[in-house]
Amino acid sequence: MLPAPVSTVAPSLATGRPIRWGVVATGSIALRVVEDLALLEDAVLHAVSSRSEASARTFAEKFGFAASYSDVGSTPGYERLLADPAVDVVYIATPHAQHHAVALAALNAGKHVLCEKPIAMDAVQARELADLARDRGLFLMEAVWTRFLPSFCRALEILRSGEIGEPRWLRADLGFVPAYDPEARIWDPAAGGGALLDLAVYPLTWALGVFGEPCSLLASGVLTPEGVDLQNSLTLNYDDGAHAQLITSIGAECPSVVTVGGTEGWLRSSAPLFNPAELIIQPRSGTLRTEEFEVLGHGFSYELREVTRCLQAGLTESPFMTPEESVGTMELLDEARRQMGLRYPSDPQTPTAADPLAGTPAPHIALRAL
Repeated sequence: MLPAPVSTVAPSLATGRPIRWGVVATGSIALRVVEDLALLEDAVLHAVSSRSEASARTFAEKFGFAASYSDVGSTPGYERLLADPAVDVVYIATPHAQHHAVALAALNAGKHVLCEKPIAMDAVQARELADLARDRGLFLMEAVWTRFLPSFCRALEILRSGEIGEPRWLRADLGFVPAYDPEARIWDPAAGGGALLDLAVYPLTWALGVFGEPCSLLASGVLTPEGVDLQNSLTLNYDDGAHAQLITSIGAECPSVVTVGGTEGWLRSSAPLFNPAELIIQPRSGTLRTEEFEVLGHGFSYELREVTRCLQAGLTESPFMTPEESVGTMELLDEARRQMGLRYPSDPQTPTAADPLAGTPAPHIALRAL
């Protein structure tokens, strides 16, 4: 079972020197995260970048950023932001396929990095980032916000307490049905679209939090004609006989909860499992109870507080979400892709027997049949 941070009761309160933030991209996830970042007393909203000058300026004015940067000629706006000496740490909120390039540029520019999940498109890219951050003595963390939520931390505390005995199995699902648009990121293989990279990190977060790294993984899935996974099923097996069953989908609505079965009872989250407001606990010899949780803002403030705490303490990684864990997660996702035959344009174009992503193609499904 992985370590969990002690949840911060008031993550908005300052814990040290002010930290000057740069934000790359101005989309919906950046909007929600920055709304929470603005709640932190020791966060300085210094700079934001976007490809569009209008988007960068509008975002900066909305939140009071001191500077905004956009593309000028062949120079991307994020490179201009990275050249700003006042920026301490960069939050990267671009689409998946751009994470590696932007994070690599940020580390090479001497900036600390918080990068949206997935940290990269594959484990090779993730390893390059982890090694560079270590070599440069810079902070790097994947923005898996669930890891820092009070409800998630409390769930691990309950499981460690032995109240439901020894955890033996876990079942988690997460799914929704976005409108079909072949131009949208979620349906675009070049952007890392599909259920796996967008959603699977959340069920995996629960499985890895409860059981740690598996000894083996079995994956199956179905692909769209465009070549993204419509849904997938992952089974994680452990040496002691425990296992986890994980399903993610962009072709079906799911309960989006996690259940952990132990030798003396069970625990279940409310929906959505990536930010549950309730935990339901049923010990075999006790009374069913529900624990309720409130979060500050949208709930991103807890991971933002952890980044701030680490930078103020001079740490180059969080002990609760290390770059090595991100590499390990990408290795699991790579293996799932190999078994599903799921490939992206960024992958090697000619699969070989030694290619870790070469596998039997998954069946395809015509979306109109849904």
